[in-house]
Amino acid sequence: MDAGISCKPTLQTVTIGERRLRIEDVLNVARGNAFALLSEAPEFMRRIKRGADYLERLLANNGIVYGVNTGYGDSCTTSIPPHLVAELPLHLTRFHGCGLGEYLDDEATLAVLVCRLNSLAQGYSGVRWELLEQLAALLRHRVLPFIPTEGSVGASGDLTPLSYVAAALIGERDVRFAGQRRGAYEVLGELGLVPLKLAPKEGLAIMNGTAVMTGLACLAWKRADNLTRLCCRLTALASVALQGNRGHFDPRLFASKPHVGQNEAAAWIFDDLHSDETEVIRLQDRYSIRCAPHVIGVARDALTWMRRDIENELNSANDNPLIDGDEELVLHGGHFYGGHIAFAMDALKTAVANLADLMDRQLALLVDSKYNHGLPQNLSGSSPERAPINHGFKAVQIGSSAWTAEALKLTMPASVFSRSTECHNQDKVSMGTIAARDCLRVLELTEQVAAAMTLACVQGVKLRQTLDTIKSAALMPQVEAFMQDVAEHSAFLDEDRPLESELRCMTGLIRKGRWEELYTNA
Repeated sequence: MDAGISCKPTLQTVTIGERRLRIEDVLNVARGNAFALLSEAPEFMRRIKRGADYLERLLANNGIVYGVNTGYGDSCTTSIPPHLVAELPLHLTRFHGCGLGEYLDDEATLAVLVCRLNSLAQGYSGVRWELLEQLAALLRHRVLPFIPTEGSVGASGDLTPLSYVAAALIGERDVRFAGQRRGAYEVLGELGLVPLKLAPKEGLAIMNGTAVMTGLACLAWKRADNLTRLCCRLTALASVALQGNRGHFDPRLFASKPHVGQNEAAAWIFDDLHSDETEVIRLQDRYSIRCAPHVIGVARDALTWMRRDIENELNSANDNPLIDGDEELVLHGGHFYGGHIAFAMDALKTAVANLADLMDRQLALLVDSKYNHGLPQNLSGSSPERAPINHGFKAVQIGSSAWTAEALKLTMPASVFSRSTECHNQDKVSMGTIAARDCLRVLELTEQVAAAMTLACVQGVKLRQTLDTIKSAALMPQVEAFMQDVAEHSAFLDEDRPLESELRCMTGLIRKGRWEELYTNA
């Protein structure tokens, strides 16, 4: 093991090259709950070597391979003189060093590295074992390239952002290490790692793939999954606060419409509501309560096929050309095209924005005394004599509406906005990375709406429990525990106070998966 490695003994291990990876494997490494290691299975190592050896023999026998002894993209008709072939991959990494925008954070960068390593480990990229080892070393040591978020059209893969990964491997550009921004060459030396000298196809193999969009998609999938669960819990709380009808979520009702995710959401809400109902005010609740399983269920069901497509991309060889060392074939194609990720992310951001819209409508009911069945206007918890100057959640509802509107605005699909680039060689591209980035922004906005709704729901239920005219709302144990958890971060709002810090805290907890285990034992 290299010097400087500090792996907690309690961490899990994700072994690359041993089996298909799941979204959870990527997340565990990205979140620091696991470290990634290369499999040392002899057949796996031999497979990698066979591809690299075949490519070396092919070049020695004057074979022509795109991006190895030809130019890139539209320049594929340009032959590279033999004495310049070795320099070509270095030029590829350098001229693509033009990314802009914010840099990926640590979690996203680690997800990208896992995705790229796992793709190269499929054994179809013609890279040497040394390259896989160097990439795995970046993961183990958490040497994180500064990867700009902007500059990829999603085919030929994530060329520009992945050039920053390639640069870190060879000791160029800057990396984050131990909380500092430092030169890659200096950090590699400090860790006893020798900067990699790229073999002829290795620059292309690192950069010509879908690792950035796929890594971001893994993060987005999990955050969306968490939100669907939280939306169910919040719907149950809103129903309690509004004295809703538990029968709207009855499994016998949903048995007649067999969407699995919709039934799942309805069952979760139903189980969160106490069977000893308080008085039902309306025979049929308004749609944002009654139809919540139908809204949440769309996202729940969509997550199943999205997992399939994301994990297929994660476990694919997605560069070009592919090198089959066993059959001794060079296969030129377009596996760098990120269409499946693009479509999944376009669909996911729409499903998530609908969750924002649902929660925003529920919040609007809670704060409005015309619809909240006796709760104070704006959920103010002030005493009657101080009610005229207290405004409770009035501004929070305005903020929620703003965040929701922005999320809805961003649901325009990115994948249909293909651009013709690179002398019309890349004349139909996926826009997968842009779609994934859009999805993450929609998730961020929706998590803010969820934070507002979480505070409002807990406030609403507490107010309902204190009303003299109504028996205290009976709560299931898991719902009571949830309310107590929230109360530790945000106290009951009796007098107006700035809620920004509490909303930011709650948003952070939601993003980090504070309640991702909701219903796992149901």
